[in-house]
Amino acid sequence: MTTTPYEVAVRAEAELGEGPTWDAATGRLLWIDILGCRVHTYDPATGRRTVRRTEQHVGAVKPRADGGLVLNLRDGVGLLDPDGGFRWLHRDPVPGRRANDAAVAPDGSLWAGTMRYDEAPGGGTLSRITGDGSAEVVLDDVAVSNGTGWSPDGRLMYYIDSPTRRVDVFDHADGRLSGRRTLAEIEDGAGFPDGLTVDADGCVWVALWQGSAVRRYTPEGRLDRVIELPVPLVTACAFGGAGLSDLYITTARVGLTEPPALAGSVFVVPGAGKGIAQPAFQG
Repeated sequence: MTTTPYEVAVRAEAELGEGPTWDAATGRLLWIDILGCRVHTYDPATGRRTVRRTEQHVGAVKPRADGGLVLNLRDGVGLLDPDGGFRWLHRDPVPGRRANDAAVAPDGSLWAGTMRYDEAPGGGTLSRITGDGSAEVVLDDVAVSNGTGWSPDGRLMYYIDSPTRRVDVFDHADGRLSGRRTLAEIEDGAGFPDGLTVDADGCVWVALWQGSAVRRYTPEGRLDRVIELPVPLVTACAFGGAGLSDLYITTARVGLTEPPALAGSVFVVPGAGKGIAQPAFQG
């Protein structure tokens, strides 16, 4: 097992920074502040940053195939058009519930997670949403729906329901899941698994909330790399940059009485590995 050094990509004070996603069409990193109701972009080539405020808590942002963005919002999934116009694709408001994380599957569908604000067990779901607005609950009885990602060949799906302290793996075919089993379990005292990404070798990188680290697990579930960070609330990670070789990591400061100076910033590990080109949402 090896440790890996980091750099600060974006110095920020995001309340709940989350969801880094590389937008290959624009060469920019997308990320969000869930509780701050903000969608951020960062261009590592120029250092240029933009911020757009949303009308409600935003749980994820992903590129769309024809331009614009898809947003996993408190009350459902919405679309931002290239001209800035907004419209709902699938609206499903539930009192006391909000969006949390999302991922685009190999077929271009959005797998959108939810959770209750009080994190009550069984209050969240993971749903598959297609470009015509059709929605199907894939997993129910979820507490805090979090990291979701697919193996390089698309035949496996990795998933995190944070309070379980597990990274689970499913067999995946045609939008259907089966054979749920545990890939890795986070030990007591090491934090809770949050967001994840999968690299070209099929290894799973996991952000650790209250764990000050990102870990990489092999497809067999063996821990082989650790990135230690100077902040406790590490939320998610994704590959981006030229050749998808740089690992971007989001963090948070929510609930910290004396947050470290860099809490809420975005970190980067240059040359961390080789990511997988992520599909855009087909809608």
